Amino acid sequence: MTATSWDILLIGGASGIGKSRAAAQLAGGADESRAFVVEFDDVVSAVEAMTTAEHHPALHHFDAVPDPARLSVDQVLDLQIATAEALEPAVLGVVRNRLTVDVPAVVEGDYLTPAAAAEAIREGRTAGRRVHAVFLHEPDPEQILANYAAREPDSGEQRHRAQVSAAYSHWLADQAARHGLPVVECRPWTGLAVRLEQALGKRDGDGELSDPRPTLGP
Repeated sequence: MTATSWDILLIGGASGIGKSRAAAQLAGGADESRAFVVEFDDVVSAVEAMTTAEHHPALHHFDAVPDPARLSVDQVLDLQIATAEALEPAVLGVVRNRLTVDVPAVVEGDYLTPAAAAEAIREGRTAGRRVHAVFLHEPDPEQILANYAAREPDSGEQRHRAQVSAAYSHWLADQAARHGLPVVECRPWTGLAVRLEQALGKRDGDGELSDPRPTLGP
């Protein structure tokens, strides 16, 4: 059906580490093999716009926090994890919809949890479709800080946000390992797409990992 080794590819990872660029690279190719890219952040914005804190408090943890920088890194991390877990049904809704479409898709986003990815892989297998997942990891908050500065030069220094992102990246990597999903470090930037393909290549035909250990880049 497609020229890719997957029908749906989930790319998770913290904010500011290069997921969108990686997704674009893996989705590229000739017209007949180019994959559709779903930015899950768009889905998150839509879900939040259609719900209220009164009826769906788990989706609105940050509504009462106008300035997350006033909280500790651990406090913001806890809220982010809680929000991501509350959004797991939305992740699966996107995957279930894409399972009905004969066009490969890459789904990427901050709020894509390893638990949701593992369930998506199971549902894909039941449907006879190749759902794969990989998580990008950037452990250094200074690198994320530099990434933010390059991407959002008018926003000032975002050190607290970078620290939260690094902590969240560690949490995602740990959870991915628990679910037997590959983890690939973002750096070096050169060759990232190749390392991602290599990590995904460790899957067998059922979408299971042939080697359950996480794959770390050099």
